[in-house]
Amino acid sequence: MVPYVLKEIFMSVRLAVIGGSGLYEMEGMRLLEQREVPTPWGMPSDPVTIADVDGQAVAFLPRHGKGHRLQPSEIPSRANIWALKSLGVEQIVSVSAVGSLSDEYAPGEFVLCDSLIDKTLRGASSFFGDGVVGHVSFAHPFCAGMRAAIVDVLVAHAHPHHKDGTYVCMEGPAFSTRGESDLHRSWRAALIGMTAVPEAKLAREAEICYATIAMVTDYDCWKESEESVSVEMVVATMKSNTRSLQRMLPDIVKGLAGRDDCPCRHAAANAIMTEPSLIPYETRRRLSLLYDKYWKAKG
Repeated sequence: MVPYVLKEIFMSVRLAVIGGSGLYEMEGMRLLEQREVPTPWGMPSDPVTIADVDGQAVAFLPRHGKGHRLQPSEIPSRANIWALKSLGVEQIVSVSAVGSLSDEYAPGEFVLCDSLIDKTLRGASSFFGDGVVGHVSFAHPFCAGMRAAIVDVLVAHAHPHHKDGTYVCMEGPAFSTRGESDLHRSWRAALIGMTAVPEAKLAREAEICYATIAMVTDYDCWKESEESVSVEMVVATMKSNTRSLQRMLPDIVKGLAGRDDCPCRHAAANAIMTEPSLIPYETRRRLSLLYDKYWKAKG
């Protein structure tokens, strides 16, 4: 089986951050390389920036492209995840702006989400299909080990945070209606956002640990005493949140560097149901980076 061919990779990068470009425009960070990574699903949102963060090589990928060019439904998530996997990434820190669905989660606070409700309608949320059937476990969509390591850093920096919370992922691009906001609150969800799906699902299928640092920017539109969410409100709070995260990022990188094996990294071991000999050549070629180790074991 011939794998999808890439140019030789200059270095292996074990940790990636998916978020705004502002995260790697910080003092003390040394740019090592910018890499265009072609994938079987086209090009990622932007070239991958590889930088030295306190002695560790970290890949940064702006989810919406530099300049925020891509709508949530336009993000090439399969290309993004595949590209990071091809660089050797084993852990992804996702940074996302979210609205709060509860008084407990205030603007400016960070949340290490532990659960997820998918309300998106967009397609292409899986690497499976086109002749191969697979089902990964997704009961706990965010890596528990990563979440614990990041919480330790937030505690050390005394940044207001929550170690858990359920994230509702909606389609967008419009913000919620009042009726939708009230419905999500009745589900006892904590946060509303537009980007955790399909990223979290694809990362699990690719056997990459994935955690979201959800940055609360507003109270959605349910809170009578607050102004309804607007782009200006989100951007202003997001800039402040980004500055806070920049200060903590070296310690987050250091805390995650010590993590070795994890159940997330074996998520597809028993997930694929299709007999390897029946998988179409092109499908197997596209997925060889992810699953060839399992197919070869079956002969």
